[in-house]
Amino acid sequence: MNTQHATTASLGRLAIGCVVLALAACGKPEPPKIAFASYDQSHQSRMDLAQVDHKFPIAPAELARVTPEYLATLDQEQLDQIYARLPAGPIPDGAFDGRILLPRGESGKFRLSEIVGGFAGSVLHLKGLVVEDVGETLWRGKVFYRDERVLRNRIEDLSLLKKAGLVEGEPARMSYGGKETWLLFPARLYCGQSLLDARRESIIIDYFFSDEIAGYQEKPDYLAGRRGLRVRDEIRMIRPGFYLGRAYLDRGFALNFTLHDKATDDRLREDFVRTGKVQQECWPGTQVRKPAAAAS
Repeated sequence: MNTQHATTASLGRLAIGCVVLALAACGKPEPPKIAFASYDQSHQSRMDLAQVDHKFPIAPAELARVTPEYLATLDQEQLDQIYARLPAGPIPDGAFDGRILLPRGESGKFRLSEIVGGFAGSVLHLKGLVVEDVGETLWRGKVFYRDERVLRNRIEDLSLLKKAGLVEGEPARMSYGGKETWLLFPARLYCGQSLLDARRESIIIDYFFSDEIAGYQEKPDYLAGRRGLRVRDEIRMIRPGFYLGRAYLDRGFALNFTLHDKATDDRLREDFVRTGKVQQECWPGTQVRKPAAAAS
C-alpha cells in the first residue's frame, strides 16, 4: 500500500510538472479545456452566471493554461462566463503588465468617441482615436501599492496626451523593465461588489476620488476621475500573478483587460495547480465554489 501510495503521489507531481513545463515551453502552450454554457445572440438564451459557475467549474490545471492570447480569441459572453467563475484572490502588490481585450462589435473596433460621447470638456479632444491604438501607445499596466490601498497606471508614451494639451509639468516616473515609465491616473483599491456578478466581491480600482490621493496631478489625472471619464475597474484572479479585469466608464461597461506579474506567476503556479488554494481577501459570497478536479 505504501509503495502504491508513493507511486500515485509521484504521478500526481509528474502531471503538475508537465503542466508547468508546457507553459514554460517556447511560446505556444496547449490551450485550456474550458467548457462554456451554450448561448446565441439573444440575451434570454444565456445561462444565469450562478448556474454557469455551478455546472462548469474550471480546474486549476486549466486556469494554469490560460494566457492573454487565449482570452483574446473569446467573445464577450465567454469572457463574462470565465470572469463569473473566478475568485477575487489577493489584492495585488507591485508592477503588472497590462493588455487590453476589447469586446468586438459589428464594426470590429470600438472608438473612444463612441464610449465618451456625452462627456464634456477636454476629454472630447480624444474623439476619433481608436481605443486599441490608445492602449497600445499609452498604457503598459498598473502598479499596485497594496499597503496604501492605492494604484497608479504605467504610461510609457505621453505624446498623444501632450499633443492634446492634457499634460502639465513633469509626472512622476519609475524605471521598469529597463524603460522609463510615467505613473499616472491614481486610484483607490478595495473589495467591492462586481457590476457583472454580485454573488461575490471583486477587487475594485476606483478613480472617482483620485484628486484626493497624494501625488495627484490635475492634467492628465483628472481624465479618469469624477470630472472626466469616471473610470471604475474591477479584477478577479485567474491564478496567482494573473488577473482578468473589466473597465467601466460612468458604470457603463467599456472593455476587458489582463494584468500579469510573470515572477509571481512562475513562482506560485505549480502550488496553485497542486492545491487549487489561494489567499482570499474579499467576500467570497454564499455560493460554495467547487473547482473541478485537475485534469489527469
